[in-house]
Amino acid sequence: MELRPMIQTAQALVAPGKGILAADESTPTMAKRLAAIGVESTEPRRRTYRELLFTTPGIGDFISGVILFDETIRQQTVDGTRFPEVLRRHGVIPGIKVDAGTKPLAGFPGEVVTAGLDGLRERLQEYAAMGARFAKWRAVIHIGEDRPTATCVEANAHALARYAALAQEAGLVPIVEPEVLMDGTHGLERCAVVTVDVLRAVYAQLARHRVVLEASLLKPNMVLPGEDSPVRAGDEEVAEATVMALREVVPAAVPGIVFLSGGQSDQEATARLDAINRLAPQPWELSFSFGRALQAPVLRAWSGEDANTGAAQAALLHRAELNGAARRGAYRAELEELAVDPPATS
Repeated sequence: MELRPMIQTAQALVAPGKGILAADESTPTMAKRLAAIGVESTEPRRRTYRELLFTTPGIGDFISGVILFDETIRQQTVDGTRFPEVLRRHGVIPGIKVDAGTKPLAGFPGEVVTAGLDGLRERLQEYAAMGARFAKWRAVIHIGEDRPTATCVEANAHALARYAALAQEAGLVPIVEPEVLMDGTHGLERCAVVTVDVLRAVYAQLARHRVVLEASLLKPNMVLPGEDSPVRAGDEEVAEATVMALREVVPAAVPGIVFLSGGQSDQEATARLDAINRLAPQPWELSFSFGRALQAPVLRAWSGEDANTGAAQAALLHRAELNGAARRGAYRAELEELAVDPPATS
């Protein structure tokens, strides 16, 4: 296992002013997003949309890497260029989602564990041969009455660590994603406590499985109140609670933390990332790995019409640029006014 290339990749993924585009939606998830704009989810339409994303001029100025799905890493542009090669030509690092989604945790109603370890070694080797340089595995933690249980936390932390060790064995940088969901009525303080507990378990397991932290990244939730909580939190409160939780647990050896957007709107995610970075300096780079928070305005602008490709790409570049500014703590709400309005579809 050669560490230097993986360490360099991890550092490149959290380069100043840049972050990761999560384009790893499963086929059912992609179908829901396309349905929301009135587009049928067929393989050609999904391929067309992804080509739109990956060929955006200037994407490499603000996007360091893209997380792909199994279908996506095998797709090509209309001229026959494989998507990983398209990304490399734009100075963007290709990555791959390798988990198989969540399954109910036997004996623990309402809790889940992520599947996908069976055959993972061989799949990682295949993805590396196809051009992937990093991988991602998501664990899901629910907050509720008597949840999460210690068993659920430990099961997911163990799976994350086994995945991370196998990824590094294959020469891929593992992005470790333990997501504490926003679902529920819990407050900011409860989310903070659970986030710390989960991250503590994850890093204990990573140590036991001899994962090299310098060649890894963390993709956590921001510390947020539940979406049904009667008490809301301002951006500064979220930032302070998030940084406090991370500083309690995450080792300084980790090169960077790339936040998920986790159900927040595109503007909320950007504003909170900005507030987090205004608390600098921290031991790690604080970046983003957004899916919906980058793609929502793109889908609205595109609306399934080829004639809207330019407007959709402009929307992606603008959203990416705003998040690049948030990486520096330089985002301002008035910058949103420069966003491209989606054109009317014919």
